[in-house]
Amino acid sequence: MDNKQFSINPASGADSTSVQERVVKGSLSSSNLNECEELEEVDLDFHKYDYRSGNPAVFCCTYHKYNEGRSLTGGMWLDLLSFSCYDDFMAACRWLHRDESDPEFMYLDYENFCAAWYCESCMDEDTFDRIQEYAALDEDEQEAFEAFLDITCDKNVSFDDFRERYCGKWDSEREFAEHLCDELDMFHNVPESVSRFFDYAAFARELFLSDYDFSDGYVFRTC
Repeated sequence: MDNKQFSINPASGADSTSVQERVVKGSLSSSNLNECEELEEVDLDFHKYDYRSGNPAVFCCTYHKYNEGRSLTGGMWLDLLSFSCYDDFMAACRWLHRDESDPEFMYLDYENFCAAWYCESCMDEDTFDRIQEYAALDEDEQEAFEAFLDITCDKNVSFDDFRERYCGKWDSEREFAEHLCDELDMFHNVPESVSRFFDYAAFARELFLSDYDFSDGYVFRTC
């Protein structure tokens, strides 16, 4: 995860639900209490992020609490995989900050998802769904997908496009060129005395000029 201006250690305990409950009880006013009572109660302990899980998570605060210097005691790490859908996630954010009549959520930090999807002021439904799908990939696929994001420079690129274009991981462009030659059986019936002079380096350069991309060892078809 990239370093950012706001970095909140998920293991620090600053996201304690009990701390949040004390803040809520001490700051509820009669003007917003009725609105708070209309909210559906959410079990925040169930959604509390355990940094050992490796699950994607965000630290949810509000701009009001941040401006008052209460970003640590007034926020909480939320495990994004603990929610069945985006609406449940937003319901938890509203319940967490039910001491504010119209909370403006501020996601101060994030863990375990692509930096391109992080936004301090917004977690929309499309992004939430993307993070869920990203989390379903295994570790190697996640690394490959991040390399694919770097190549495409498109944070909205589809996972189907990624799967269709992903060719695997190789130590070098030349190694992939050698693999492709074997896969295509290019030297079938060609005498070894001839094939051993084949210029794999030149072939690799030609492949990666137009047909393939290479990033951090990951190979992708260009189309």
